[in-house]
Parts: sequence; C-alpha cells; structure tokens
Amino acid sequence: MSGLAKIAVVGSINMDVVNRVVRHPQPGETIHGLSTTYHPGGKGANQAVAAALAGGDIALFGAVGEDGFGVELKRTLTENGVDASSVAVKPGTSGIAFITVDDTADNSIILSAGANGQLGAADVDRMLPGLLAAHSVLLQNEIPWPVTREVMEQAHGNGVRVIFNPAPAFLLPEDAYRWIDLLVLNESEAELLTGIAVADGAAAELAADRLLERGAAAVVLTLGERGSLYKAQGMAIGVATSSYRVRAVDTTAAGDTFIGALASATAKGMPIAEGLAFASAAAAIAVTRAGAQESIPTLEEIEAFMSNDKVTEGMRNIIP
Repeated sequence: MSGLAKIAVVGSINMDVVNRVVRHPQPGETIHGLSTTYHPGGKGANQAVAAALAGGDIALFGAVGEDGFGVELKRTLTENGVDASSVAVKPGTSGIAFITVDDTADNSIILSAGANGQLGAADVDRMLPGLLAAHSVLLQNEIPWPVTREVMEQAHGNGVRVIFNPAPAFLLPEDAYRWIDLLVLNESEAELLTGIAVADGAAAELAADRLLERGAAAVVLTLGERGSLYKAQGMAIGVATSSYRVRAVDTTAAGDTFIGALASATAKGMPIAEGLAFASAAAAIAVTRAGAQESIPTLEEIEAFMSNDKVTEGMRNIIP
C-alpha cells in the first residue's frame, strides 16, 4: 500500500470519442468532421487517476467491455498508477461517450453505458473484500444506482469512509445521505438537490446546511472561480477556500481532478483546509491543459505550483 491509506474508487470507465465539426448536423444531414480523437474518460476513472497522480494508493473497481477500448482503458489506468486488477471484463462494449464539438465550443454528448451498465449485485459481492480493506471509498453517479447504494451502505456500515460525488445529479433517496461521510458537489448539483441557487457565499452555506440536515456528515461545495466551501455537522460557519487565478483552456476534468486530489489528501491525514487548497491547485493546473485525464497533474506538479509565491498571491477569497 506504499505506506498510504488506500482509496477504493467505484465508478465508470469510458472511452471518449470526440468529433470536431464546424457546426452540428441537422436531423437527417451528413456533414464532414474536422477530426476524431480518443480519450480515456469516465468519472470513476478520471477521479481514480487524479487521486493516484496526487500521491494516493488507488484501486479502481468497475467494468470494461471485451472490445479493444477495454484493453486500452485498463492499460491507461495502470500507466497512471491505478490498480486496475479489480476492473471486470463484461461481454459486449466498453462505456463510450460520443462527443461532438463545434467551432463555438458547443458540444453534444451521447453516453453509451456499455459495461458500466452491466454492474450488479454479483459485482458488489466481488468488490466487498477490497472495499472493506480501504480507508475510503469514492463513488459517483455513472454506474447503476443500486450498485452505488449497496457499496455506500456496506462501506459506511463497516467503518470505511464514504466520499460521494453525485454527478450526473439526480434526486437521491432521503435515506442515502446517512451513509455519506463527505459529499462533494458543484453549484448546479447542489441546486438540483436542494432547490437553492448558489449565487453567493450565503447561499452556499444555506445549501450545505440543507444537505447536512439530510444526514451527510460533511459537505464540500465547489464554486468554480469563487473557490470552495467545507461544512460539517456541528459547524456554525463553514471553511471557505480560495481558487487560483489561471488562464483556463479546458475545464473538462476540473471537477474530477479536484475530487481525486481531495480524496488523496484527506486519506493521508491532511487537514481539511490544506486539503482543499491542494485540490484547488490540482484543478487549477488541469484547466490550463486540454483533455481529460491528459490534463491531470502529478503530485510534484501540484507541490511546485503551490510553492510559487506569485501563484499564492493570486488566490482570491470570494466567500467571506
């Protein structure tokens, strides 16, 4: 375990097929594409890679298909320091995201769950020994909810810390919150779950309070360039963390990078305020680079970024 607490990530593994076009086609129309590229993705895989590159000891539990994409996806995970030995191979195709991007950067996405959608109760039984030996379990919403729910309940009930990123967001069953030790979500996800538009720091505090009232032990609400807010049960005022000023190129992997880096930092015992600054730095680096997993920084890059005095001076504390 490399002397570090292990994080078990349970989630999706996709191949992103990105087609660039001048404009999106109309129904029934055929147009010429400008280019097609392939990028390993999926929120589970992205967060696992981010946590591993940030210095964590990471195992990913999920599934790929019998196709060539499955081989490539597992190889990429391994090359990025993720233990992919518990990734199952299912009949049929791997998860695929078909992404079309036009000249104005507008995109449309068709997500084919593939092997991700085949995960079920038997897979949870297979995962459990590895999950229950971990310090933390990190989950998202891109695999079947019954699997996520069972993993959350089993992990929490056996003393394993549950970190949950409810993305893509949907209204969670009220009883699910009690199994969440750390809920990490962005403004739009918070608004969907609480009905509160997170327009400023006061609204962020209110949304966090609403989620804590439902039973989550702690909440991290990411606020883009306004930083992030942490609040736990019993806290009167949350901990606000600033963002870093950078020139953004591609924000695709920012959220996943933040979550993976935060999970790695807290599993190693870093205090929450330091962990949030560390995660913010990782996300800031990621948005200056194109791509998803290709943009995620290493531990050395994060530490070098944070040690730069000019960078530190550029932090902005928007939430009072």
